[in-house]
Amino acid sequence: MDQVNGHIDFGTTTIRYSVEYSARKTLKICVRPDCSVVVTAPLDALPEKIRAGVHRRAAWIVRQQRTFEAFGEHTPERRYVSGETHLYLGRQYMLRVVCGGRNEVHYKGNILEVECKDRKNAKTLLLAWYRQRAELKFRQYAAPWAERFKCYGVEPSGLYLKHMPARWGSCTAAGEIFLNPLLIKAPRACIEYVIVHELCHLVYRNHTKDFYNLLSREMPSWQKWKLVLERTLM
Repeated sequence: MDQVNGHIDFGTTTIRYSVEYSARKTLKICVRPDCSVVVTAPLDALPEKIRAGVHRRAAWIVRQQRTFEAFGEHTPERRYVSGETHLYLGRQYMLRVVCGGRNEVHYKGNILEVECKDRKNAKTLLLAWYRQRAELKFRQYAAPWAERFKCYGVEPSGLYLKHMPARWGSCTAAGEIFLNPLLIKAPRACIEYVIVHELCHLVYRNHTKDFYNLLSREMPSWQKWKLVLERTLM
């Protein structure tokens, strides 16, 4: 089935949600860091049953959305100037932008330094550096997990970076795994959680009980790192 959208009114608040169908027995409701609401429903679930389920969880949904909104208010728009703090692998670094004869980024201690010929290029240089580090680190972290999953008869055909507005990772039927380059800002364990999640999808395509059993077997602490990821990158 194709993804469908719906909404309910909860007091003066309108809760909009999208529905994804999978081979599961119960409704699952997720509030993402961007405050969007996704309902994963059984293949035979009627729209009325889905609406009723959202109604039952409406108070919780609104609380989650307000929590994410509150966190977001404390993250000002980045200007890429000296004195800002920027994340790399879950750690906060103080940004220092200096004029020099080279265009490069390096870090030492708690300082992330961008040397550039023109300060206007600081953002471009830093984002390019993030992407380079993501290419390196993601492959490094994924290699042992990919080797481990060979026992399930699967092996990724490639690992690639892809900007995804509302997802940290995805995979294809051909075994390609795509990771959001913004993950490089999160702790290593969070990155590995996304990698393992996608590897599990090479075994089980949908979020079935078997999928979650495999995820829990391979990474028992996955729920902890999922929560850390959502609180770190919103």
